[in-house]
Amino acid sequence: MALVKFGAKFGVTGGSRGSDHGGRFGRAFLKRLFVGRLLATTVLIAPGLLLPGIPAAMAQTSPAGTSANAISFAIAPQSVDGALAAFSAATRIQVLTPGAVTQGVASPGVSGAMTAREGLNRLLSGTGLVARFLNTETVTVERVAAGGAVQLDPVQIEGNRTAGGPGALPPAFAGGQVARGGRIGALGNQDAMDVPFSVTGYTAETIRNQQAETIADVLANDPAVRSSLGYGNFAESFVIRGFQLAGEDLSVDGLYGTAPRQIVATNMFERVEVLKGANAFLNGAAPSGSGIGGGVNLVPKRAEDEPLTRLTASYAMDSRLGLSADVGRRFGDANQFGVRVNAAVRGGDTAVDDEERTLKLGSLALDYRGERARVTLDVGTQTQRVEQGRPVVYFGSFVPAVPSASQNYAQPWTYSQMRDTFGQVRAEYDILPNLTAYGAFGLRSMREDGDYGSPTVTRPDGTGTVRRLTVPREDFTSTGQAGVRADLHTGPVRHQLNAGASALRTTNNNGFEFGTTTAINLYRMVGMPRSATTSASGMTGDLPKVSESVLRSLYASDTLSILDDRVMLTAGLRQQNIQVRGYNRANGARTSDYDQSALTPVVGLVVKPLKELSLYANRIEGLAQGPTAPSTAANAGEIFEPYRSVQYEVGGKLDFGSFGGSLSLFQTTQPSGVTDGFTRLYSVSGEQRNRGVELMLYGEPVQGLRLLGGATFIDPELTDTGNAATEGKDAVGVPRHQFNANVEWDLPFLPASFPTVTLTGRVIHTGAQYLNTANTLKIPSWTRFDVGARMIADVQNRPVTIRAAVENVTDKAYWASAYGGYLSQGAPLTAKLSVSVDF
Repeated sequence: MALVKFGAKFGVTGGSRGSDHGGRFGRAFLKRLFVGRLLATTVLIAPGLLLPGIPAAMAQTSPAGTSANAISFAIAPQSVDGALAAFSAATRIQVLTPGAVTQGVASPGVSGAMTAREGLNRLLSGTGLVARFLNTETVTVERVAAGGAVQLDPVQIEGNRTAGGPGALPPAFAGGQVARGGRIGALGNQDAMDVPFSVTGYTAETIRNQQAETIADVLANDPAVRSSLGYGNFAESFVIRGFQLAGEDLSVDGLYGTAPRQIVATNMFERVEVLKGANAFLNGAAPSGSGIGGGVNLVPKRAEDEPLTRLTASYAMDSRLGLSADVGRRFGDANQFGVRVNAAVRGGDTAVDDEERTLKLGSLALDYRGERARVTLDVGTQTQRVEQGRPVVYFGSFVPAVPSASQNYAQPWTYSQMRDTFGQVRAEYDILPNLTAYGAFGLRSMREDGDYGSPTVTRPDGTGTVRRLTVPREDFTSTGQAGVRADLHTGPVRHQLNAGASALRTTNNNGFEFGTTTAINLYRMVGMPRSATTSASGMTGDLPKVSESVLRSLYASDTLSILDDRVMLTAGLRQQNIQVRGYNRANGARTSDYDQSALTPVVGLVVKPLKELSLYANRIEGLAQGPTAPSTAANAGEIFEPYRSVQYEVGGKLDFGSFGGSLSLFQTTQPSGVTDGFTRLYSVSGEQRNRGVELMLYGEPVQGLRLLGGATFIDPELTDTGNAATEGKDAVGVPRHQFNANVEWDLPFLPASFPTVTLTGRVIHTGAQYLNTANTLKIPSWTRFDVGARMIADVQNRPVTIRAAVENVTDKAYWASAYGGYLSQGAPLTAKLSVSVDF
């Protein structure tokens, strides 16, 4: 009842699209009232969610293994309440104690290294209490009835074959917000301290607690990453270390080509991993040619040892409601078969005026983990629809003033609908204890329809034009990878050998239709009828094939280790072939044929002078399709070799158990094409050189206080441009500095009978960005503040988590990105609320 009253009080019930009494009124009211009272209200409604006589005593939620990973316990004999609190701090497992079952009961404590399950059983030994795991994150403690038999959870004996090595998911770091490592491309999953690269894996706990709906929401935590919109559409595009990563260049479980193309929902993914830096050897050339500054890998969810049934209801301003389900089970005498199902629907008006977004998603993850074989199958479908989405803005010889934070300058006929169906299977087989064969194969089919209309501002008063572009598109991608890896010794030297091959093929069918140009004003947008068609191609019948891309590669590497892995040297080579063919829409004739190859090496060194310190250095290259001389050049049509970017990086990583961080210095050079002003010859002679320093901090340095953030400083210089006006200037859309700070605080002064309450805050700062290569136009720096709170309560012996947040709490209006030479505006104040229940 309290939750119902809370929703009604703040207008959560929403309203019809465009209604002054529904979503729009709700947003205005929230801006005045929600921000100031959010945290207090979250705390005040907690008692209303607890049934009378059922107080809650809990620890903070976080994924934690309960059977495979040993934990060092040092919990002295004390009250059961105190012992359970210490247990939660050590394992980050929620402990529910319904009723007053622990009052006046003493625990013998526990000391030594053991699993969480064993440690909890020892804590409760002789107390008359018994523990029952609801899932891997939640356990209840109950009193055994007098004379009743005590049935303990079954003892599980597991080998550690799946607990380490390239196929195993690295565990979460202290605090649960990031992982201890991630997938390093072809090298597989690795601990961050063991590799000469920078990788950050954001966990499912971070995704849930921040109510992150898309990959851009997750990457907002990273100081090396900023997000923008695609060229003329609503695709999420990322800038890592000053270079673009396009949405179609995300990988899933280490495989390119199966991720949804434009906007990727987070519901089916366990982690979002960011590998910072060039990565042509590790991942191969990205399908669309981006990713020079880093890559993003999405880790699918898998069934865990404990059963999971989680339902989540959500609300976001103005009237966007959602419902999702996450169900996981394992079967078999050794839990060798796993099933994980995710489903989600969301829809309604966003905080941008008249913008509406909907999502429908379903995914299925099956896995088998045997003694020698491991197989996973992931399939899913996702449909995203954006109606009257706020577009990017183009400009002339000046920087237009930013409109108000929630103002929409889209035409009412604009929309985009993206439907992706995808799947992939991955298998590993241990031929010998130290020799494993692996392979993966995936498919994706995509259909995209949309009417787009990005305004071009021609005068400072907002006067400009808009033109309709309709682009139906279909993609079909097949992708695969196969290889072997071995772990062997030659005398004192350990070798981790890896060799394999990868291939990807994508066909792109599309048509287009242009409408007439209409006069508009950015600040006083008036809806116009859908404009008449002026030109079109490929719009009748089946969509014609426009391009076909085939990427093939062979790779091999060896990581040599000595002194018990305290010195590790990685060396490898990847031979990559890029073939791109273009076709005429009208008659299907081939119009272009790009076929080039390149060899991309890698060398990296890791030295661990102390257990807590890892020093590293690397030289690695990036690879992208080379350019073709434009029609305006004297050598029009000439095809150039693939762009080879070179990165040098040195750094150090610290791991103090509860707190960690990294510091790196890097330089990445990216070639670029230049047309000589005198000879009109086009050549690859220009260069963008990004030099930078990157700092990352994370963990739980003090119990109940978690930190996540850092800073990036970049000098993005253009060199050898052949033009005095641009020589030595900053690259377009690359800020010289970026800061992130995320703090979570579990309130320590609440009584034991009160639910666990956590306050959160985040600051995101981005420096000024230039809009042109002459550096005569730029957008100012911006800072965004987010606040929130969450609470975990016990309702009828079931964990209920309430999360509330306000993003851009000051409702600041700002241009968020100038990458690509156009403007993307930041989102307005957006309030979010969700309730999750585990059954």
